[in-house]
Amino acid sequence: MMKPMSLFCFLWTPLFYLFWSALSPRQDGGLEGIGALLLGSILGLVLFFLGPLMEAGGFDLSRWMSGFVDMVSVPVLVPLLLYGLLCCFGISITWVNAANFTLLWLIPDLAIHTVSWSVQNQPFLLVLVPLLRTALAVGIPFLGGLMMTRNPGLILAAILGIIGLPLAGTTSYWAFFCQDPLLGYVFFGITVIPLGAAIGMSWRRISAMKPV
Repeated sequence: MMKPMSLFCFLWTPLFYLFWSALSPRQDGGLEGIGALLLGSILGLVLFFLGPLMEAGGFDLSRWMSGFVDMVSVPVLVPLLLYGLLCCFGISITWVNAANFTLLWLIPDLAIHTVSWSVQNQPFLLVLVPLLRTALAVGIPFLGGLMMTRNPGLILAAILGIIGLPLAGTTSYWAFFCQDPLLGYVFFGITVIPLGAAIGMSWRRISAMKPV
């Protein structure tokens, strides 16, 4: 029987995807979703057998880099960049679809890594990493959508957010690993702000569509 934290790591992303899909229905076909699940499974299996791409030391910069590459940011940036390339093949690029694609990509990857992370039984792996990846998977596309506006202030804020969000998420992971929960919570809060804004905007749009 799976322990609670392992069960959370295994179920969080698919359950959140169902919640997010209810708030933000897909605006196109589902072929790229199938591709996301397939490619996420393949890459997850490859990385599972290869092991970490970055060798981490104790609590120094190498640990932060390991968190950026192997744990938090790069696993989200890869499907986002790949989805961006799909525009070359006529795929409709919207921030909602990019978030859907990335969340689906992460489902098999996190399910596979639950096996190895469960042995360590560490909350910052089994609970924090899925939460941070979800925040980046939705938050970065949401900020990208703000760049489509004509407001220079929003565009500048979006650019800074897209650059800073992966750094903030990785720093939160690093701080919790270094047993500095205050710093970890601060950067975790920063990381989830765009996610909260995206959920709020989607919720408001659905509420506005309901008949009075």
